[in-house]
Amino acid sequence: MAEKKRLLSGVKPTGKPHIGNYFGAMRQFADLQQQYDSFVFVADYHALTTPHSQKNPQEIREAIKDVVRTYIAIGIDPSTTTIFKQSDVVEHTELAWLFECITTMPYLMRAHAFKDAEAKNKEISVGTFNYPMLMAADILMYDPAVVPVGRDQQQHVEYARDTAEKFNNLYGATFAVPEHIIIEGAAIVPGTDGQKMSKSYNNTIPLFASDEETLKAVMSIVTDSSGDVPANVYAIHKLFKTEAELAPIYKANKGQYKVLKDALAADINAYLAPMRKKYNAITDDEVKKVLADGAVKAKAIASAKMAEVRQKVGVSL
Repeated sequence: MAEKKRLLSGVKPTGKPHIGNYFGAMRQFADLQQQYDSFVFVADYHALTTPHSQKNPQEIREAIKDVVRTYIAIGIDPSTTTIFKQSDVVEHTELAWLFECITTMPYLMRAHAFKDAEAKNKEISVGTFNYPMLMAADILMYDPAVVPVGRDQQQHVEYARDTAEKFNNLYGATFAVPEHIIIEGAAIVPGTDGQKMSKSYNNTIPLFASDEETLKAVMSIVTDSSGDVPANVYAIHKLFKTEAELAPIYKANKGQYKVLKDALAADINAYLAPMRKKYNAITDDEVKKVLADGAVKAKAIASAKMAEVRQKVGVSL
């Protein structure tokens, strides 16, 4: 039997996961885990680039646990998928430094996160500026064939590919050059205001909220009074039912936005009920065990890779 190709991806622990996280990327982790030798991690060091995170270490801890619970609740099996925490594998930051040494500032200034922060006249931390290199290290450390991401994260995979090729050209074949996987049609999930669903926009529908909280979020969806079909409501509804299933509902309730929002909230709650039950049953001890087991496997691979890298760049005697 041929050895499975490796898959790697991760999620940053910044607040409660929402349906945009799930449909945009995380569902792929569960769908693909039988096809690939899967590694999914909690990108906790990436979460520290925001000033808010530096003032709220306990929130970071809780958000880390939320991500692990989410992984398990959506169907990722820790017995077949390696789930680990970025900060538990110190080789990530070491490799990021080596990548930074072969990367120019103009190249990093092309990054979307940097350009967005610059456009908003924010004071930009070195961590934010160097973010793509830590992301490249996260990816390339494990030589994955594929990296499932939301479309807004596609550039990070492109940076990783560029970095792998540059390092390989300088020091000889060392890193695999990965491909990204994006589910077309669900790559960018609209938020309650019609923009991309994002915690930073405060326009999310939480993945593990109560039925009442889901209904409240759905009722806040911005609607366009000029049409029979509320576009934002319909765009989200398509994630939970097929267009064939939705057609008679929207035809029978043209212009009745409250009825359609009620229907959307009911469908969201029905779809997510099994995941929510599983999520709420996972204990802190279970989370810690999953991360401890995952760290052992991830660190073994990272340690071997870094031994090779140190030899290649000349720091091993």
